[in-house]
Amino acid sequence: MKKGILIGAIVMTLGAVLAGCGNQSASSKSSSAKGQQQTSTTSGKVVAVGSTALQPLAEAVAKDYTAKHPNVSINIQGGGSGTGLGQVAQGSVNIGNSDIFAEQKSGIDASKIVDHQVAVVGMGPVANKDVGVKNLTMSQLRDIFTGKITNWKEVGGKDQKITVVNRAEGSGTRATFEAAVLDGKAAVKSLEQDSNGTVQKIVATTPGAISYLAFSYFNSDIQSLSVDGVQPTDANVTTDKWKIWSYEHMYTPKKIDAATKDFIKYMQSADVQKGAVKKLGYINIHDMKVVKDANNKVTDK
Repeated sequence: MKKGILIGAIVMTLGAVLAGCGNQSASSKSSSAKGQQQTSTTSGKVVAVGSTALQPLAEAVAKDYTAKHPNVSINIQGGGSGTGLGQVAQGSVNIGNSDIFAEQKSGIDASKIVDHQVAVVGMGPVANKDVGVKNLTMSQLRDIFTGKITNWKEVGGKDQKITVVNRAEGSGTRATFEAAVLDGKAAVKSLEQDSNGTVQKIVATTPGAISYLAFSYFNSDIQSLSVDGVQPTDANVTTDKWKIWSYEHMYTPKKIDAATKDFIKYMQSADVQKGAVKKLGYINIHDMKVVKDANNKVTDK
């Protein structure tokens, strides 16, 4: 009797062990299947054209994204906000990168494209390091860019001719700067350049030069200028204490492919906003304490 009980116990124990192994195997298969589902199946080619202010961020995030999504190819190009808006409106590209709202660009039907805001960019005046000036009033800055002030000594600097370097027509950075600074007045005729990178180099190497750049292009080779004693910092942008800033937009057609949709979603993700956005000198869209509309009206959130 005892022998029968012992054999029964052994059989039950073996059954439990085998059942456990079966459950573990099933769990392993389930986990494996889940892992396969998480592996990206997104594929396609994305072409984004436009803003050179947004270009460094878009390129960095695209590189990271394609490393995680090897079946997606992303081509980021500059050309200016006007070019980006024009090409996406025509259906020539997947994404039109812009520093301005589509409504602010003549010839663009904003109702036919969709705005995706992916970052905020602060912009500010920069000068050659040798001009002897670190702060301007808004009025002085306006007078320089409209041609009323032509020598740095007029604003407390060296006795040196001011060389204005403007951005080309169609530049979103130019549109943002002029809306915040010129108060509807016409800019002085001057040297014009297309890209933030080119302007950065010209200002650094040209005596008496002044222009304006996205914060992400500020470096030790040029002198960033405060305005009315307010420094060009991210914190001052988030409250609109610093007035020269804009959203970075990625415009798309209303119907977009899976790869484009997923890439923009990744651009707006917390990982990118807290990582690459901050690291490269842009401002997290979620840190803004104010909002701006297409008429440049700013209100508290």
